[in-house]
Parts: sequence; C-alpha cells; structure tokens
Amino acid sequence: MPRHSQIQLQVLSLYKEFLRISKNKPGMNSYIRSEFKKHAQIPRTDTLRIEQLLRRGQRQLDLISTVNVESVGVFVKEEKK
Repeated sequence: MPRHSQIQLQVLSLYKEFLRISKNKPGMNSYIRSEFKKHAQIPRTDTLRIEQLLRRGQRQLDLISTVNVESVGVFVKEEKK
C-alpha cells in the first residue's frame, strides 16, 4: 500500500474533522461530501490550489465548529429554462 504524502494526510485529516463536527449539525454532512468530491479531481501536482483550499477549509471548519452554528443551508443556482 503506497504511503500518503503530507498534503494528502492534511486533506484526510480536515475531511475527518468536518465529518466529526457534522454529526451534530443538520444539513452539513451532504454539503461536506459534495465539496470534497467536487475538488477531488484537482491534480496532485497543483499544490498551490490544494493548499489554498486547505486554508479555506480550515477557516470554514473553525467557523462552523463554534456553538453558535446549529445547521447549514446552501444556496443552489437554478438553471434558466
């Protein structure tokens, strides 16, 4: 089994923290999964983009882990017909 790089371990750790926090907050689990799946296609060599997303994710984790946040709502862009 290949070993993970340091940045991969950071992403996995952030994902686990998000899932741990989402247990008590309705609507957050599906949002977290969709965000991580959306960015899963980023090439491993694009370290600048990955690091930027890690910083953004850490800020969001810090924000939603406060006791003031009870649930999460997401705006969905509607397609024009």
